[in-house]
Amino acid sequence: MFDQKAVFVDVETTGGNATCDRVTEIAILEMRDGRLVSEWSTLIDPGVSIPGYIQALTGITDEMVRGCPAFSEIHEEVLGRLTGSLFVAHNARFDYGFVKNEFRRCGIRYQAPVLCTVKLSRSLFPGYTRHNLDSLIHRHNLNCGARHRASGDARVLFDFMTHLFTTENRGRVTSAIDNLLKKPALPPGIEPEILDDLPEGPGVYRFLGVDNAVLYVGKSINVRDRVLSHFSGDHASNRDMKINAQIRSIEVTETAGELGALLLEAQLVKDLSPVYNRRLRRYDSLLTIRWDSDSDQSVPAIISTTDMHPVDIQQHYGLFRTKRQAENTLRNLVREHGLCESMTGLHKGKGPCFGYHVKRCRGTCVGEESYMQHRIRLLEALQPLKNRTWPYRGRIGIREVSLDGDRTDLHLFNHWCYLGTVHSEDELNQPDLFNSRQPAFDIDTYKILQRFFRQKRRRDIRVLE
Repeated sequence: MFDQKAVFVDVETTGGNATCDRVTEIAILEMRDGRLVSEWSTLIDPGVSIPGYIQALTGITDEMVRGCPAFSEIHEEVLGRLTGSLFVAHNARFDYGFVKNEFRRCGIRYQAPVLCTVKLSRSLFPGYTRHNLDSLIHRHNLNCGARHRASGDARVLFDFMTHLFTTENRGRVTSAIDNLLKKPALPPGIEPEILDDLPEGPGVYRFLGVDNAVLYVGKSINVRDRVLSHFSGDHASNRDMKINAQIRSIEVTETAGELGALLLEAQLVKDLSPVYNRRLRRYDSLLTIRWDSDSDQSVPAIISTTDMHPVDIQQHYGLFRTKRQAENTLRNLVREHGLCESMTGLHKGKGPCFGYHVKRCRGTCVGEESYMQHRIRLLEALQPLKNRTWPYRGRIGIREVSLDGDRTDLHLFNHWCYLGTVHSEDELNQPDLFNSRQPAFDIDTYKILQRFFRQKRRRDIRVLE
């Protein structure tokens, strides 16, 4: 550790997403031969407003950064201080990711060996459950003059490292650092040059075996980091070990953002049926529970979504991959809410249902409870499963723009159905664009959009009709 140049880095930001949030402050402390030789920090104008809760946490306000240099104006200074050094940070994926993305916006591909002090603390002190910076400060009696400010937090990291080498066994500390810095061992069938072309932005990757057989499809907002994680011996799953033995090449499709990567991954897994993907597989018969709550004679029925028009999805309850899953869900609701098996379609014969005999049913099947009362209780039981209404009148486009601005994806949807992706406004005017994309309901697209709409960050949605 002390034989190499190292920089202790901390950044403050406008949020937690390195691909869309920005740096507001950076501190870089340089260490050579075990000595601190320089400390440097600066506020940065992120070009966007800093959220109120971030201002409250860091004390960095919009007024403080107004008039400060943008990252693009100081990127040469930052690069000069970082180049040729070990990058040390707490929760390094966060700080390193933000720095890399800021450089990327400047057209610079920055890479460095990275040491995460969270992982180092976990390795050296496995008996503790917390390894955040506050825990390290308290546990090792460190001082921090300005918590949640870049220079203060970066100084804590240097003091923590110095503390380790003066109070712990040096050989043990060095061994832990060496293990964390160990480069992933590449599978025997992969040439190192392949990794040089892996993008550090969002996209979908495919691991191919002999005769280009698709072994695995994955996605990430940082394809390079995610691919390398598959080759990390310390974290390899049984699946990863099998893939490593068979992989011969890697293919990547870049996307403008995370939503595009999620959609493409779901589509490719269904189309290609990779050997080692279990999630997102194609199901020929997706099922739902249909029930007409306005009819006192109607009973729930398990039907295929092929018989359900996407426009009417809110009139159905739940989405299931198998009939057994749907039936078990309905049976659990019957038990939990004391519903009648006859009135929920689970008892086909005449007379009292089984639940009535064991005193779980309130007797709708024998006239002891009215249809109206049972219908109200059934509606309450099914309500949490009710599929969400499409929040727009018709088709929409969700726009994603890459960090460098070179790529724009406009993802098209109608009533939870993915219609495809175009890359320019002109493509929207193509004849038969939408007619050639017949709506096909897919549970994974439905869930992806559900999560997307719940996100509170800014979304670029265009209503197309």
